[in-house]
Amino acid sequence: MMRGQHPAVLALAVAAFAIGMAEFIVVGVLPTIASDLGVTQDRAGALVSGYALALAIGTPLLMLTLSRFPPRRVLTGLMALFLVGNLLAVIAQDFTSLMLGRVITAVAHGALFALGATVASRLAPQGQAGSAIALMFSGLTLAMVIGVPVGSLLGNGVGWRVPFVVIVVLASMALVALWRWVPAHLDAQPTGSWREQLSALGHPVIVVTMALTAVGFGATFPLFTYISLWLTEQSGFSTHIASGLLIVFGGATLVGNLMGGRMVGAMGWRRTAAWLLVGLAAILAIIHAWGEISALMPIWLAVWGALAFGLSPAFQSGMLASAEQHRPRAVAFASALNISSFNIGISAGSAVGSALVAREALALTPLAGSGLAVLALGILWLQGKVNRSRVVEAAA
Repeated sequence: MMRGQHPAVLALAVAAFAIGMAEFIVVGVLPTIASDLGVTQDRAGALVSGYALALAIGTPLLMLTLSRFPPRRVLTGLMALFLVGNLLAVIAQDFTSLMLGRVITAVAHGALFALGATVASRLAPQGQAGSAIALMFSGLTLAMVIGVPVGSLLGNGVGWRVPFVVIVVLASMALVALWRWVPAHLDAQPTGSWREQLSALGHPVIVVTMALTAVGFGATFPLFTYISLWLTEQSGFSTHIASGLLIVFGGATLVGNLMGGRMVGAMGWRRTAAWLLVGLAAILAIIHAWGEISALMPIWLAVWGALAFGLSPAFQSGMLASAEQHRPRAVAFASALNISSFNIGISAGSAVGSALVAREALALTPLAGSGLAVLALGILWLQGKVNRSRVVEAAA
């Protein structure tokens, strides 16, 4: 645990690990699920797309109602709901029951992250809010590095329900830890009426910050969605070595996430985002130009992973700072909107990659990501300009 951070932030990291494993584990065991439940592969794919849709829509709606209640009660309630969703997955005997469990899990996932980020930032020592958010997000990143690969091996070797049993155990541990460590006296942040909170959706600074998160984080996914295909077809690696290189990328994402949190504390979220976006645009352009040089690809993967996921705490810190400045009675709702923006960015970036691959233009996927990172830099500049104009208007 980072020095000086509240133990509740560690509990949130454990919850994030369970959440990350729950979100991504289906990808690794999708054929096994389809075969066991007697559905086609394309129908089983709805377990992934339906999860993302439920999260994007359900998270802000749930936070409209829950943000006015004490954080410990809400976080433990959401963790219990997450637990129920995964228990339904364990016992599901048909596709409909499993889909219901996934939808429940997704809605709890989004709200947990949205409120968890605000709680982590409030419990952090002065100047370490970015590091606290990064520590929480590191649980999600670690799930991608360790939880999903191990869970996929278990799911395909022993049975697809086994990883969900593991998630239930982790969720139970997180539930106890949240109840134990989140301060009971931590009051909910001042929250306005539904109309006041929904007004955040029309505030220019909030809207532009959402666009920044979606485009900036989504810049990684035209290539990442097809990274295994890239490593085998463009870089010439065997399937076995390509799988090992994904561990390199995963480890770099964890380092980058923690690095991003420290950078936010040292130089602020805006400068952190600017430097990381410049680096991301550059490394993706380098991969486009020299990704066929297999000896260098592990280095490019490590740099790319660190830069891409260093942006997570910067973007979330930026949204919280913007909401506290312009919509202080809708901070949790704005946080929820940003969690949705991360997932919108993933979906949009993946769609760009899919469109290129469908046109047999796999080689252009890193260049597309580089272009999105440059576009995000423009949005970051616009966000600063809009923010300054709103501050001047408020002072006048």
